[in-house]
Amino acid sequence: MTESVDVLITADRLPSYAHPGDAGADLHAAESLVLEPGERATVGTGVSIALPDGYVAFVVPRSGLAFKHGITIVNAPGTVDAGYRGEIKVSLLNTDAREAYSISVGDRIAQVIVMPVSRARFVPVDRLPGSERGEGGFGSTGFSESKSGVSA
Repeated sequence: MTESVDVLITADRLPSYAHPGDAGADLHAAESLVLEPGERATVGTGVSIALPDGYVAFVVPRSGLAFKHGITIVNAPGTVDAGYRGEIKVSLLNTDAREAYSISVGDRIAQVIVMPVSRARFVPVDRLPGSERGEGGFGSTGFSESKSGVSA
């Protein structure tokens, strides 16, 4: 089992884990609204947290909302830094081209994942060391084993 970390919180409704071992705790809507097809809106959760230094919270979409209704988060994952003390709000987007989606107070709209983070020390150099991948970018490894030339 991984270590737990205490996160100070003020909330209308505490985030909760649905199952043992879940990485994300559900965040609930603190307001009602209707997202029309293609529309985005920022939805309050009524949750404010104080993370310990060295931790970050990521706000991520709920897979069921995305799969069943096309509801996702515009800036996924949303980053909540340790120094932020305001309400966590979720920028939801209705990707469905035909159906509006209603959100009621108390609906689970996102998940929050709390993780430790390392601070990078950026070291300027004249040239980066080589690697097997090199400068290969988007799509450089192909789309499937047969297309990438890798045999099973």
